[in-house]
Amino acid sequence: MSTHLYKLIAEGEHQQQDFKYCINDSKKIAKSLVAFANTDGGRLLIGVKDNGKIAGISSDEEFYMIESAAKIFSKPAIDFTTRQWQVEGKTVLEIGIEPGVEKPYFAKDENGKWLAYIRVADENFLAHRIQIEAWKKQKSTRGICFTYSDDERFLIDYLQHHTYISFSKFMRLANIPRRTATEVLSNFLVINIIQIHTAEEGTVFSLNHDFDKEELDKFS
Repeated sequence: MSTHLYKLIAEGEHQQQDFKYCINDSKKIAKSLVAFANTDGGRLLIGVKDNGKIAGISSDEEFYMIESAAKIFSKPAIDFTTRQWQVEGKTVLEIGIEPGVEKPYFAKDENGKWLAYIRVADENFLAHRIQIEAWKKQKSTRGICFTYSDDERFLIDYLQHHTYISFSKFMRLANIPRRTATEVLSNFLVINIIQIHTAEEGTVFSLNHDFDKEELDKFS
């Protein structure tokens, strides 16, 4: 059985796997749980150092801190599965998180603020306001309604000649207020006309080249 754990550890940390040496703060763990739930799901291996060395957990307290992170410091509450691995005379706790169906999920930080996170490669990032707005629209029973106006047309034309655009640059170049830029970008994200990319340098938007521009022109 331990062979499978070794295989998991050999994968290293990635978009769907994170190592935790120990748990001493439920709020920090909530951040990881939320990031997995808002993205592709994943697993936490608790008792494993960042370099893959097995340290083991010291007590059952880790489980209760995970439960606290998932139920108290995450909103909505996050369901998770647990599995214990016995290897090298030590215990590793595996926590499994499925992709969430109630996005966006938020984690409560040390200042009592609720923040949404996503998982990109082996890191957790704050979710951009446009992503959060798109998730809310996807959950809404009202759907979305928009016209293909000059603002939308400007964005499409720009992205047909440039690889990316940021939120602030779109506002500046299109000369539109924050609220309008939020509406345009979030609508286009929901209907998959644009794609969102988050990295350490920030968040940008690109054109989904599979979309049908002729179909979009019918809205004009």
